[in-house]
Amino acid sequence: MHSLAVLLALAAPCIASAADYKVQSGSTLGFTSNFQGSNFDGRFNQWTAAISYDPANLAASRFDVMVDLASAKTGDNDRDSALPGQDFFNVAKYPQAHFFTTAIRQQGSQVVADGMLTLRGVTKPVSLNVAFKPQGKGATLDVNGTVKRLDFSVGGGQYADTSVIGPDVKVTAHLVLSAK
Repeated sequence: MHSLAVLLALAAPCIASAADYKVQSGSTLGFTSNFQGSNFDGRFNQWTAAISYDPANLAASRFDVMVDLASAKTGDNDRDSALPGQDFFNVAKYPQAHFFTTAIRQQGSQVVADGMLTLRGVTKPVSLNVAFKPQGKGATLDVNGTVKRLDFSVGGGQYADTSVIGPDVKVTAHLVLSAK
């Protein structure tokens, strides 16, 4: 038993943990979609993210993001009033979306965050591209990927037609981070 404790004590410094970061003002979480052939951009104004990241040890890195779906804004009053409704986010029943990583890995020159997204009560795997840039005692973290909206029943009824609203929603985030 004593030798096991010594081995664990010696191995502990070799098990690196990722640095924890706090999201700062200037960070954004947005999306782009297509309505009747025209692209539009949107953003979520209220969300939180717990970020632990170590570019030298991606296995120890993780993200956990909660999004207040009622905070979605696109700059179009009709669209903005429709998004919280039953055909889209249905915020009365599902007020938040949740993404958490299951793995962060190197794929060629790209870092990919594999995770699970829960939206409208549906949980499915989603992979996002990640670019982490250390800056002083903080960093920036840029994330992008594509979500298939119909996989999560977003855009039901007449809006399920992908000729009206495109099937893909591009998700982007630019996080300004400070070390905790």
